[in-house]
Amino acid sequence: MKKYQRQSKILELIENFEIETQEDLSNYLKRAGIDITQATISRDIKELRLVKVLSKNGKYKYALMEDNKEGTTERLIKIFKSSVIDFNVAENIIIIKTLPGAAQVCASAIDTAKIDGIAGSIAGNDTIFVAIEKEEKTDYVLKILTSFLN
Repeated sequence: MKKYQRQSKILELIENFEIETQEDLSNYLKRAGIDITQATISRDIKELRLVKVLSKNGKYKYALMEDNKEGTTERLIKIFKSSVIDFNVAENIIIIKTLPGAAQVCASAIDTAKIDGIAGSIAGNDTIFVAIEKEEKTDYVLKILTSFLN
C-alpha cells in the first residue's frame, strides 16, 4: 500500500472514530488490512499534522491540526454568541444579521461546526446567507444556530 493511501485511511479513521493512542490507530489499521510499524505511525502522525484534542467525552483523541474542531469551534461560537443580532428565514435561506465586521468570523463558526443540511454560507460585513440543502431542513438548522446563542 502506498503512503498516500495509508495516510488517507488514517484520516478516514480519525474522522469516524475517537482514536486516543497510536496503539488504537494501529489496531484500526490492522482491521482494515494495513500492517504498520509504530515508527511509521509516528511519521504519518507528524506528516499529517495530527494533534491530540479533547473529545466530548473528556478523553483526548487524534484530530487534524487545521481541523481542531473542539477548540476552534468553541472560540468561534463565543464570538458568534456575542455578535449575532437577528435571524430571518426566506424559504431555504437563513439570513443572519451581525455586528458590523463580524459576519465573516460568524460564518466561519457555522462552517467549522459542519451542521448537517447546510449547503454553504456567504458572509459580507454584517450579514450572512446560509443556504440549506432542502427547505424541510431549514427549521432544524435554525434551531442549531439559535442554540449557539445559549
